[in-house]
Amino acid sequence: MITIIAAIANNNALGINNKLIWHLPEDLKRFKRVTNGHHVIMGRKTFESLGKPLPNRTTIIITRNKNYKANNCIVVNSLDEALKNVKQDKNPFILGGAEIYKLAMPIADKLDLTIVHHEFEADAFFPEIDTSIWKEKSREKFKADEMNKFDYSFVTYEK
Repeated sequence: MITIIAAIANNNALGINNKLIWHLPEDLKRFKRVTNGHHVIMGRKTFESLGKPLPNRTTIIITRNKNYKANNCIVVNSLDEALKNVKQDKNPFILGGAEIYKLAMPIADKLDLTIVHHEFEADAFFPEIDTSIWKEKSREKFKADEMNKFDYSFVTYEK
Protein backbone atom coordinates (compact mmCIF):
# COMPACT_ATOMS: atom_id res chain seq x y z
CA MET A 1 0.00 0.00 0.00
CA ILE A 2 1.56 3.30 -1.10
CA THR A 3 -0.02 6.32 0.57
CA ILE A 4 0.23 9.93 -0.51
CA ILE A 5 -0.17 12.16 2.52
CA ALA A 6 -0.72 15.89 2.14
CA ALA A 7 -2.39 18.96 3.57
CA ILE A 8 -4.11 20.93 0.84
CA ALA A 9 -6.41 23.91 0.63
CA ASN A 10 -9.80 24.03 -1.11
CA ASN A 11 -7.97 25.32 -4.22
CA ASN A 12 -5.37 22.48 -3.96
CA ALA A 13 -2.73 24.90 -2.63
CA LEU A 14 0.18 23.17 -0.90
CA GLY A 15 2.57 25.98 -0.13
CA ILE A 16 4.39 29.10 -1.18
CA ASN A 17 8.13 29.78 -1.27
CA ASN A 18 8.78 26.19 -0.15
CA LYS A 19 6.79 26.68 3.08
CA LEU A 20 3.40 25.62 4.38
CA ILE A 21 0.86 28.43 4.32
CA TRP A 22 -1.08 27.48 7.46
CA HIS A 23 -0.35 26.00 10.87
CA LEU A 24 -2.75 23.33 12.13
CA PRO A 25 -1.37 21.57 15.22
CA GLU A 26 -3.99 18.80 14.98
CA ASP A 27 -2.87 18.02 11.43
CA LEU A 28 0.77 17.87 12.54
CA LYS A 29 -0.09 15.51 15.43
CA ARG A 30 -2.03 13.25 13.10
CA PHE A 31 0.74 13.31 10.48
CA LYS A 32 3.29 12.28 13.11
CA ARG A 33 1.08 9.46 14.42
CA VAL A 34 0.20 8.08 10.96
CA THR A 35 3.71 8.16 9.46
CA ASN A 36 5.58 7.09 12.61
CA GLY A 37 7.78 4.04 11.99
CA HIS A 38 7.39 4.15 8.19
CA HIS A 39 9.47 5.15 5.19
CA VAL A 40 8.73 8.68 4.00
CA ILE A 41 9.55 9.68 0.43
CA MET A 42 9.96 13.33 -0.51
CA GLY A 43 11.63 15.62 -2.98
CA ARG A 44 14.77 17.55 -2.12
CA LYS A 45 12.98 20.88 -1.70
CA THR A 46 10.47 19.35 0.71
CA PHE A 47 13.31 17.81 2.69
CA GLU A 48 15.18 21.10 2.82
CA SER A 49 12.04 22.89 4.03
CA LEU A 50 11.91 20.39 6.93
CA GLY A 51 15.61 20.89 7.59
CA LYS A 52 16.31 17.38 8.92
CA PRO A 53 15.08 13.78 8.76
CA LEU A 54 11.83 13.16 10.60
CA PRO A 55 12.30 11.23 13.87
CA ASN A 56 11.45 7.52 13.91
CA ARG A 57 10.97 7.39 10.14
CA THR A 58 13.28 6.36 7.29
CA THR A 59 13.68 9.42 5.07
CA ILE A 60 14.13 8.92 1.34
CA ILE A 61 14.95 12.01 -0.72
CA ILE A 62 14.43 12.17 -4.48
CA THR A 63 16.72 14.58 -6.33
CA ARG A 64 18.16 14.96 -9.81
CA ASN A 65 21.48 15.98 -8.22
CA LYS A 66 23.65 12.84 -8.34
CA ASN A 67 26.01 14.31 -5.71
CA TYR A 68 23.37 15.33 -3.16
CA LYS A 69 24.06 14.12 0.38
CA ALA A 70 21.92 14.27 3.52
CA ASN A 71 22.89 12.75 6.84
CA ASN A 72 20.79 9.80 8.02
CA CYS A 73 18.76 9.76 4.79
CA ILE A 74 18.61 7.61 1.67
CA VAL A 75 19.17 9.75 -1.43
CA VAL A 76 17.86 8.50 -4.79
CA ASN A 77 17.35 9.95 -8.25
CA SER A 78 13.85 8.70 -9.14
CA LEU A 79 10.56 7.62 -7.64
CA ASP A 80 11.19 4.07 -8.92
CA GLU A 81 14.51 3.98 -7.10
CA ALA A 82 12.83 5.30 -3.93
CA LEU A 83 10.22 2.53 -4.09
CA LYS A 84 12.94 -0.13 -4.36
CA ASN A 85 14.13 1.02 -0.92
CA VAL A 86 10.75 0.48 0.80
CA LYS A 87 10.07 -3.17 0.04
CA GLN A 88 10.03 -4.14 3.74
CA ASP A 89 7.54 -1.36 4.64
CA LYS A 90 3.92 -2.39 4.04
CA ASN A 91 2.81 1.27 3.94
CA PRO A 92 5.39 3.84 2.82
CA PHE A 93 4.24 7.47 2.60
CA ILE A 94 4.86 10.03 -0.11
CA LEU A 95 5.20 13.51 1.41
CA GLY A 96 5.60 15.68 -1.66
CA GLY A 97 6.22 18.22 -2.97
CA ALA A 98 4.03 19.02 -5.92
CA GLU A 99 6.24 17.33 -8.56
CA ILE A 100 6.59 14.15 -6.50
CA TYR A 101 2.84 14.03 -5.84
CA LYS A 102 2.18 14.31 -9.58
CA LEU A 103 4.60 11.45 -10.30
CA ALA A 104 3.14 9.29 -7.51
CA MET A 105 -0.59 9.67 -8.28
CA PRO A 106 -0.67 6.83 -10.85
CA ILE A 107 1.09 4.33 -8.56
CA ALA A 108 -0.41 5.29 -5.18
CA ASP A 109 -3.14 3.19 -3.57
CA LYS A 110 -4.39 5.73 -1.05
CA LEU A 111 -4.63 9.48 -0.50
CA ASP A 112 -4.54 10.60 3.14
CA LEU A 113 -5.44 14.28 2.97
CA THR A 114 -6.03 17.13 5.33
CA ILE A 115 -8.24 19.58 3.46
CA VAL A 116 -8.03 23.11 4.83
CA HIS A 117 -11.36 24.78 4.10
CA HIS A 118 -9.95 28.01 2.76
CA GLU A 119 -8.33 29.23 -0.46
CA PHE A 120 -4.75 30.50 -0.39
CA GLU A 121 -2.23 32.16 -2.66
CA ALA A 122 0.34 29.51 -3.51
CA ASP A 123 3.05 28.54 -5.94
CA ALA A 124 2.75 24.78 -5.36
CA PHE A 125 -0.45 22.82 -5.89
CA PHE A 126 -1.64 19.25 -5.33
CA PRO A 127 -2.72 17.44 -8.54
CA GLU A 128 -6.43 17.32 -9.32
CA ILE A 129 -8.12 14.25 -7.83
CA ASP A 130 -9.88 12.27 -10.55
CA THR A 131 -13.00 10.98 -8.78
CA SER A 132 -13.54 8.38 -11.50
CA ILE A 133 -10.34 6.74 -10.16
CA TRP A 134 -10.26 7.85 -6.52
CA LYS A 135 -13.20 7.06 -4.23
CA GLU A 136 -13.72 8.83 -0.92
CA LYS A 137 -13.63 6.28 1.92
CA SER A 138 -13.81 8.49 5.00
CA ARG A 139 -14.13 12.12 6.09
CA GLU A 140 -13.84 13.70 9.54
CA LYS A 141 -14.74 17.39 9.78
CA PHE A 142 -13.34 19.82 12.35
CA LYS A 143 -14.13 23.44 13.15
CA ALA A 144 -11.50 26.12 13.67
CA ASP A 145 -10.57 26.70 17.30
CA GLU A 146 -8.05 28.68 19.33
CA MET A 147 -5.20 26.37 18.15
CA ASN A 148 -6.35 25.63 14.58
CA LYS A 149 -7.21 28.80 12.70
CA PHE A 150 -9.18 27.19 9.83
CA ASP A 151 -11.94 24.60 9.47
CA TYR A 152 -10.44 21.39 8.10
CA SER A 153 -11.23 17.77 7.29
CA PHE A 154 -9.25 14.53 7.31
CA VAL A 155 -10.23 12.75 4.08
CA THR A 156 -9.17 9.33 2.78
CA TYR A 157 -9.44 8.27 -0.85
CA GLU A 158 -8.63 4.86 -2.31
CA LYS A 159 -8.53 3.51 -5.85
